[in-house]
Amino acid sequence: MEKKSKAKRVHCLVLAYPAQGHTNPMLQFSKLLQHEGVRVTFVSTVFHCKNMKKLPPGISLETISDGFDSGRIGEAKSLRVYLDQFWQVGPKTLVELLEKLNGSSGHPIDCLVYDSFMPWALEVARSFGIVGVVFLTQNMAVNSIYYHVHLGKLQAPLKEEEISLPALPQLQLGDMPSFFFNYVEHPVFLDFLVGQFSNIDKADWILCNSFYELEKEVADWTMKIWPKLRTIGPSIPSMFLDKQTQDDEDYGVAQFTSEECIKWLDDKIKESVIYVSFGSMAILSEEQIEELAYGLRDSESYFLWVVRASEETKLPKNFEKKSEKGLVVSWCSQLKVLAHEAVGCFVTHCGWNSTLEALSLGVPMVAIPQEADQSTNAKHIEDVWKVGIKASVDEKHVVRREVLKRCTREVMDSERGEEMKRNAMQLKTLAANVVGEGGSSHRNITEFVNSLFHL
Repeated sequence: MEKKSKAKRVHCLVLAYPAQGHTNPMLQFSKLLQHEGVRVTFVSTVFHCKNMKKLPPGISLETISDGFDSGRIGEAKSLRVYLDQFWQVGPKTLVELLEKLNGSSGHPIDCLVYDSFMPWALEVARSFGIVGVVFLTQNMAVNSIYYHVHLGKLQAPLKEEEISLPALPQLQLGDMPSFFFNYVEHPVFLDFLVGQFSNIDKADWILCNSFYELEKEVADWTMKIWPKLRTIGPSIPSMFLDKQTQDDEDYGVAQFTSEECIKWLDDKIKESVIYVSFGSMAILSEEQIEELAYGLRDSESYFLWVVRASEETKLPKNFEKKSEKGLVVSWCSQLKVLAHEAVGCFVTHCGWNSTLEALSLGVPMVAIPQEADQSTNAKHIEDVWKVGIKASVDEKHVVRREVLKRCTREVMDSERGEEMKRNAMQLKTLAANVVGEGGSSHRNITEFVNSLFHL
């Protein structure tokens, strides 16, 4: 894509839901837009933006309110209370922001790219007569499941043992998003996710952070319903994909910087380390953390384990955080770790960003899904893409140490593990190709950007 040079520079407002798993891919997409000559203003809530230490050069930061400027859901006490307030205050403050930018900046907004979690943003875009673009941060398979609930073709709680949906593999109950199973007690979670599709067909464009070759069947099926759907992923920094943008090495909002784990990995031989991380939100039981700790300690491999500061007190009292065999850190640059040749296996909760990063960097996985879309992602990791193995849980939903040891050994040292590695490397090549010149995501982004310059 050549950077466009026009007398009038298109100005996009990119609105992200206030969670790291949403901010990262949407900020990465913002960098792509900027690279193509689009002026970008990035927006999230007041509280969330307090934790964004820096933005990539040239991207402006603005805020709207969710009604809880001091503490998001923690201040709200429940998701229901939070969303009720956000859905009232968010649209009003977004209107105020657009009026401010249109009046004072000299660069009025032409296009609103908004997170699908906030469907009300499309109505705001319409009221200003600007292009409304919905950005799906989850993959096509998961989106399709929630869309079928929206259509009334799937109902919670689920009654069938097997679920058959167009263009998806046969799904067992355990492969479905977790919010189907607590629907009676807590309907707000599933209702919130299904709400993404309330007006999606009215958006000017529908962009999804996946890539066509990864989910060809469901993408083809969905494009018949939403002709303006385009896959634009993987939305991760260029230096880990096609390496076309030399300074694009991170998402641009890292709250911490530490090279300790990279230096530690530098001393290890190729594919000898198990990397373990459960993302930015998953809360594990003390029993589960203890089982992971002893399973890693007793395994035959080195391990690098990210345990967030809020979870550290759950580690066994006698467990060494730094030993000959392993290193426990509170944060690391996950992309740099996954890209390191010493890493041979990723024990993951299967959040979509983590999954997409592992696929893009050719690292096979041990899947330990916790909630939300993660079980569906784990199903695809094991049975569709064949780049990993899902660890079994006991009646307390805990992965025991022996199971962890067996799964990591299978990935690191077995014929099946070799096949997983080959499949992972093929997907790594595909991921780089789709964002490179002429690749499917590259073509889709070019088409979208060109449409903006012809407004």
